[in-house]
Amino acid sequence: MKILGIDPGSLVCGYGVINSRGKSLSVLEYGIVKVSLKNNSLEYRIKEIFERLTHVISRNTPDAAAFETIFYSKNAKSLIKLSHARASAMLAVVMAGIPIFEYSPREVKQSVTGRGNASKEQVQFMVKKLLSIEETLDLFDITDALGVAICHSFRYKQKTDKILSWNDYIKANPDKIIKI
Repeated sequence: MKILGIDPGSLVCGYGVINSRGKSLSVLEYGIVKVSLKNNSLEYRIKEIFERLTHVISRNTPDAAAFETIFYSKNAKSLIKLSHARASAMLAVVMAGIPIFEYSPREVKQSVTGRGNASKEQVQFMVKKLLSIEETLDLFDITDALGVAICHSFRYKQKTDKILSWNDYIKANPDKIIKI
């Protein structure tokens, strides 16, 4: 399953695409959409985020997209701009027909590091370890995006592991089957 993780921002939007097969994770692509400051209007930023993520989606054809939920800090203006950027990213995903899943920052940290209150540095370290990335990733926007994709991979796997068809159950438990 290909999963697109997005860490939206109105100036820098991180993204990462991973492939999840069984217990194996691999990175397909990651980067940022850094909006040009020469035309710094919010409308331009939203358009650029939408267009650039649309290209990422068409290159990678993900099966699912994962977003971190928004949390309110102190600045309402920043929250509004972030909400617009997030909506732009979500629209790019929805227009491609990809289902969206959302996780809180605490859920992402818990999935990636085992601790819900882990630091950004700890998340970055584990993301690099889990995806066998050797190069330096200086931007938390990228590791946050990859982290939310990893979180979805782990959460989705947990959900699907619990769902078995009768044929799967029989194959997994031949000792419990009585042949008549």
